[in-house]
Amino acid sequence: MSSIFLTRLFRFFILLLFQVLVFNQVHLLGYITPLVIGYMLVCFHRGTSRVSLLLWGFAIGILFDMFSNTAGMGAASCTLVAMVQPILLDFFLPRDAAEDFTPSLQTIGFWSYSLYVLILMFILHGAFYLLDAFMLADWPLTLISIAGGTVLTTILTIFIELLVRSHK
Repeated sequence: MSSIFLTRLFRFFILLLFQVLVFNQVHLLGYITPLVIGYMLVCFHRGTSRVSLLLWGFAIGILFDMFSNTAGMGAASCTLVAMVQPILLDFFLPRDAAEDFTPSLQTIGFWSYSLYVLILMFILHGAFYLLDAFMLADWPLTLISIAGGTVLTTILTIFIELLVRSHK
């Protein structure tokens, strides 16, 4: 097996473990829950095939659903993020970027990386909480959950990125 696959698998299980055991228990103001499992989808490099990315997104989401009892909302939202990620990544890449370009704080800069993560986390939380609310009967709470979860997860993702990349 390739080292990239094993690194992704290890990162996936660590993120899933932290998401299920720690972050699913965090409910700021009763509504804001971070979905740091989305960090896994942020880290895919430019040359990853669409099929591979969609399969990883679905696998991340379905395992999150299994342990969080969210009935497919994680699978749908993670698959949507996996579908959008390559398109969004192209907006933040330098023009002469290599095929194996990996987005990080060092490669695209703090503000570009933060905006990249913020947009992906907004899509993840938007899809997740809109599927959760379904009828938008209580739309202000849904908007609070989306906005708060997006901001909190973006901050946590940047901290995780700083921890992961500082050891390399």
